[in-house]
Amino acid sequence: MSTTSLLAGVAGEYFVAAELSRRGFIASITLRNTRGIDIVVTNKDATKTVTIQCKTSRKKKRQWILGEKSEAFFAENHFYVMVDLGDESERPSYHVVPSKIVAATIKKSHSDWLKAPSASGKPRKDSQIRNFSDKTNTYLERWELLGLVETPLAHARSYWNQKLE
Repeated sequence: MSTTSLLAGVAGEYFVAAELSRRGFIASITLRNTRGIDIVVTNKDATKTVTIQCKTSRKKKRQWILGEKSEAFFAENHFYVMVDLGDESERPSYHVVPSKIVAATIKKSHSDWLKAPSASGKPRKDSQIRNFSDKTNTYLERWELLGLVETPLAHARSYWNQKLE
């Protein structure tokens, strides 16, 4: 990984943490050796916590590179935030995607890629590289998918569940 790519990745993590903080959440960037988790975030009441893996691109293609391990690393409270840094004068764009969707999508797209013949007509060789794209902006700015904002009904249920315990 080049220094430029590494710095872009670090910038992406800090941009995501800043955006989450701006939205009123408590975001903490993890140590570099935390496998698959870049940020732990909770709502201000600490009633809901999620983990985030950040992937960063600087090319405005809405496409991000992941590893094979991402096919099997998913959980209900684990998300990816795909960051497109864009130009220096622009605000980055954020694509918030549940990890289960990322895992299923990259597994299928990689399988389809392997089945398709290469440009030379020969079978493709397997690779650990996976690609995720959101060219239709389905997940653009979908922060609500994190589930950190409680609706009044969810808050009432939580309140009464605590009273009943």
